[in-house]
Amino acid sequence: MTIWAVLPTTVANSWHHPGMGIPSVLPEPPAVLTPFETGWPVRLADTDRDQRLRLDGVARYLQDVGYDHLEVLEDGDIHRLWVIRRTVIDALKPLGFGESATLRRWPSATSTRWCTMRVQIGGSAGGLVETESFLIHFGTESGVPARMSDRFLAPMLACTTEHRLRWKAELTDPMPAAGEPGVQIRPFPLRATDIDLLDHMNNAVYLTALEEVLADYAELKSGPHRVVVEYGKPVRCGEDVELVARRADSSLDVWFAVGADCRAVARVTPR
Repeated sequence: MTIWAVLPTTVANSWHHPGMGIPSVLPEPPAVLTPFETGWPVRLADTDRDQRLRLDGVARYLQDVGYDHLEVLEDGDIHRLWVIRRTVIDALKPLGFGESATLRRWPSATSTRWCTMRVQIGGSAGGLVETESFLIHFGTESGVPARMSDRFLAPMLACTTEHRLRWKAELTDPMPAAGEPGVQIRPFPLRATDIDLLDHMNNAVYLTALEEVLADYAELKSGPHRVVVEYGKPVRCGEDVELVARRADSSLDVWFAVGADCRAVARVTPR
């Protein structure tokens, strides 16, 4: 297990820019950087009937590697509360049950209160999933977005060139109404185990819900595909969630609705 390390004589990466769209290809870490690395076997509980790592399994991997990383970062102990605004998952080649997964994590852009983090999941049998998440740091006492400490920020600033990262939503289509062409709506009942320490539906559960919808669109998962989830307002314990799905020629969009209120949106497209 290694912390990301910044090498001294190489220019940092410059691919990420504020206000621009999600990169069509999530890039490799810059030569200036040695990413944090850890790993574990792909276990049965995270795989589907075809023994492939599910999307919600990927989301849990991102949470776990993030907290493992905090254990070896300076001031990691005072940066324990993060809210995810967006997750991008490029499922390029599936990881299978029993395959050894290696996770590599590094920052791709930052500001003082939020950052984007890349995680690459490589399998011992050739599986590959590339991800990037937009993370907001919250103060554990204030419960609002909080500035990261100078010691915590220092390694991120040293290996990135974008230090004024801004949020820009990419999935902005309005939620369709019931009865519109191609729209399907299904309930997604919450379980007690879906709620996390913030009293929110855990972000990995949104991917569980997405897997429910994707079961009707197996062709989208049969080859390389990209999943983007943007989280808006949280879903809370006891709320009634509906999945509003619309299949287009080249994509599947899913809105997470509580009544007429859209709380999150996801899009799946082939790569």
